[in-house]
Order: sequence, then structure tokens, then C-alpha cells
Amino acid sequence: MEGSRFVKDGLWHDQRLEAQERIMALQFGQVEKRLERIEAMIEGLERRLWMTVYGVVAVILTQAVQGILEYAPKGG
Repeated sequence: MEGSRFVKDGLWHDQRLEAQERIMALQFGQVEKRLERIEAMIEGLERRLWMTVYGVVAVILTQAVQGILEYAPKGG
């Protein structure tokens, strides 16, 4: 009787380990999907940030050029 109990316990232990491994694989898969979504959102935010920076620089340069043209001597 002792031998069969150890075989059952060993089998149960193996099945439990396999189940835990499957659960961990699913959890890691979910974490990976979330990280991919976060990375995509960060890339989108980065693009928007750079577009904002370029827009601000364009406005500043436009105002600077207008200021220079306004005070430049006029040929006549």
C-alpha cells in the first residue's frame, strides 16, 4: 500500500507542476501582450510629443523671420 501511495503522490506532484507551468506561461503571455500595448502607446505619445516640439519650433522661427523682415532696411 505504501508504494502505491508514493506513486499517486508523485503523479499528483507532476500534474501539479505541469498545471503551474501552464498557468505561468499564460500569465507571462498576458504580461507580454500588456507590455506590447504599453510600448505602442508610448510610441504614439512620442510621435505626438515630437510633432508638438516641431510645431513650437516652427512658430518661433516664423516669428523670428517676420521680426527680421520687419526691421530690415527696405530697398527703394
